[in-house]
Amino acid sequence: MTALVLILLLIGFLVACPGTLIMIRVSRRLGALDSAPIEGQVKESHRPIPNTGGVAITAGVLLPMIAGLVVFSVLDPDSLPSFMQPMREHLAGFRSVLPMGWGLVGCVLLLHVLGLVDDRRPMGAIGKLVIMLVPGIVCATLLDTRLMTLLDAHAGGTWASVLVTVFWFVAVTNAMNFIDNMDGLAGGVAAIAGAFFLAAAIINGQWFVGAVLALLIGSCAGFLVFNFPPAKVFMGDGGSLVIGFLLAFLTTRTTYIADGSASSGAWYGVLMPLAVLAVPLYDMLSVILIRIAQGKNPMVGDLQHFSHRMRDRGISGRSTVLMIYGLTAATGCAGLLLARVEPWMAIVLGVQIVVLLATLGYFEHRFAARKSNDD
Repeated sequence: MTALVLILLLIGFLVACPGTLIMIRVSRRLGALDSAPIEGQVKESHRPIPNTGGVAITAGVLLPMIAGLVVFSVLDPDSLPSFMQPMREHLAGFRSVLPMGWGLVGCVLLLHVLGLVDDRRPMGAIGKLVIMLVPGIVCATLLDTRLMTLLDAHAGGTWASVLVTVFWFVAVTNAMNFIDNMDGLAGGVAAIAGAFFLAAAIINGQWFVGAVLALLIGSCAGFLVFNFPPAKVFMGDGGSLVIGFLLAFLTTRTTYIADGSASSGAWYGVLMPLAVLAVPLYDMLSVILIRIAQGKNPMVGDLQHFSHRMRDRGISGRSTVLMIYGLTAATGCAGLLLARVEPWMAIVLGVQIVVLLATLGYFEHRFAARKSNDD
């Protein structure tokens, strides 16, 4: 099954890579280029580059996924070709998640359309946020995709679980939307984070989650062929919202505690998503706090993201992107190990991540204070 899941990674790449090239050409012909900043928004020097790469990313995930959902709904186990025989014992499991799979497709399409509309005619932050709540609510209430389900045993616990889940969906979706602020950044971070979640899914035999993650990683990689600096295309909100939502959904569905670990107390494995996504979450939280401190709307874009702050220190755009890739890989390694180590080692890993982010925050504050004094 592992080999078949990894084949999906290649399929995602083979759909998204040429799909991105097609979107570049079509978008230039139709004039679907990155828009000028709206009132109050600050962008880098405006470049007439297509911002429709998210169409290719979404296609790379959804087209193979829809094909798979259709095939598994009608597939006869006796007709499986030899190379697909490992799937035979998992066929019943795949069929049991068909309703959830179709629900996921619908949620992705909703956010994709929202992003495409926002890319053409920027929407207000409140209206956009309200629409973003819908997929999270659907997943938590109708698709049985919730965090902290242990709360169900207590009065009001189910609703608390729903609220935490919806908050997680909105936070991760926005974090990936926020970090899409430099060539090659969001796609690369998503692919790296997805790789760690894919490893966790494979280790714990979660093949549906692993299959979708493989498609997402492959699609992001195919897009990066044309988005790595200097970019020939942007993913736009039509891509970043989809990526963020899929990561939120798939991290909620993934089991992080290895077999036998739960009884030994390795509950802290469930913190893996926070570790793997520490960098985009740090970027979102820090830039929101900076904007609030300046009396600005925290949801209106500017050039104060983590990547921009690194570049202000004299690091080139490409080096900044590679550095953030490295930071994501470092926190991802720590996250993947959480459920497989002794408690004292898990504490060390957690402290390592906190110290890393705290050190970044400290030096950023010192640099900002020094720059303010110089001005």
